[in-house]
Amino acid sequence: MRHAYYGGAPGALVSGLVWIAAAAVCHARGVEPAVWTLLIGGALIHPLGMAVAKLAGRPASTGKDNALNALAMASTVWLIVCCAMAYGLFLLKPALFFPAMMAVIGSRYLVLASVYGRRIFWGLGIALIVAANAALFVAMAPAIVAALGGAIELAVACLLFSKASKTGA
Repeated sequence: MRHAYYGGAPGALVSGLVWIAAAAVCHARGVEPAVWTLLIGGALIHPLGMAVAKLAGRPASTGKDNALNALAMASTVWLIVCCAMAYGLFLLKPALFFPAMMAVIGSRYLVLASVYGRRIFWGLGIALIVAANAALFVAMAPAIVAALGGAIELAVACLLFSKASKTGA
């Protein structure tokens, strides 16, 4: 998994960029278009991340017998269910959407720590979960929450790219 997907760096990069795009849309157009930016952009993270991995010379796929594929797929199903729940929160109280999504994405990174066998994903997941909770408690503006999520992911994506380029994984 590490070799095929460049250590998870492309996915973190694309996800961080989607969060930043949502923050920009939120600032310029409001929360609802930003919600759709994050949801639609989020659906594109895997295919765009695969494209980035392929551009970096990686296969962006593993053998069908790789047991980690099932774990990744199970966490993807969980992610989709949680996205629907976060959208439900948005319908009830729009300010809850971005912190909820940040906690969901952070929780998914905890699973990716096993998929990629890298502790850095534990740090990324915990950072996003802590930031999500802090954003809730201080009633942070939605655009700021989205920007914070993007900044955290982009910072870790840089570390992941650096580590993967040094180790070949």
